[in-house]
Amino acid sequence: MPEAMSAAAPASFEARPRRLARGEALVGLLLSLPAGIAYFLMLLLPSLATILLAFTDYELGALEWGWIGAANFEEMLEDRGFAVALRNTVIYVGFVTPLSILLGLGAALLIEAGIRGRALFRAVFFLPVVSLTVAMAAAWQYLLHPTIGPLNAFLRLLGVTSPPFWLSSSDWVLLSLGAIGTWENIGYNMVLFLAGLSAIPRELYHAAEVDGTKTWLDRFRLVTWPMLGPTTLFVLTITMIRSIRVFDTVAVLTQGGPNKASEVLLHTMYKEGFTFMRLGYSAAITLVFLMMVLGLVWLQTKALDKRVHYG
Repeated sequence: MPEAMSAAAPASFEARPRRLARGEALVGLLLSLPAGIAYFLMLLLPSLATILLAFTDYELGALEWGWIGAANFEEMLEDRGFAVALRNTVIYVGFVTPLSILLGLGAALLIEAGIRGRALFRAVFFLPVVSLTVAMAAAWQYLLHPTIGPLNAFLRLLGVTSPPFWLSSSDWVLLSLGAIGTWENIGYNMVLFLAGLSAIPRELYHAAEVDGTKTWLDRFRLVTWPMLGPTTLFVLTITMIRSIRVFDTVAVLTQGGPNKASEVLLHTMYKEGFTFMRLGYSAAITLVFLMMVLGLVWLQTKALDKRVHYG
């Protein structure tokens, strides 16, 4: 009898850790279940629905729809409106991304240099990030107004007799929207660069001075810029994604006009889906948009990640 009890005791001790492990796994599963359900309902399910709708002729509110295969994508290739929106989006991204990164980096370097009123400058530059885009768009509509706008009034004081119609001219509207987009992204990029600058060890600058580096440009070229590699890659990716999904300013200020000079992909997708009720075609544009975003991220990672120095 004692021998049987002694043989059963180790078995019970061995089974206890297994029961505890199963209990911890069950608790972890129950705790993660709400997040998993939310992820499925709010991300996976809409994504799957978008993929399915892209291959149908479904119209918003219709009770019937048909499977048309790749017809939406074939129409997209022949759609002049889509081609114009794609071209405008590429131009917008090419304008906003480098300019907002350079200005954001410059603002971060000035603030990090210890200028007086750095807290005020940080708040002023970051203001567009925390402001409502629609409200800021209304303010820009007043600033760029051709007759009562302060910008054109200032140009008249400088002697410009015929200042541009910024938001109603095909030649100037995309440039105007790009300037607004740059203004929106400077503060966000500045904060990211400030975080990267604060993480650079001060000892590297002291070592560079010992090696003979005297000017700020040499310190930036030899120390700051290489150490900002991971931050710059992240800022580049985020800025391109934020730029390519421009919608609010276009919808409020220009509605894609004049003559589609400011039409962009997301505005085209919105109009096709909720103005013309062609939800299937709108879903196809959404898939192209998502593929562009994923392609940009992949290219940046492949092309630049090997050149980035991770300290």
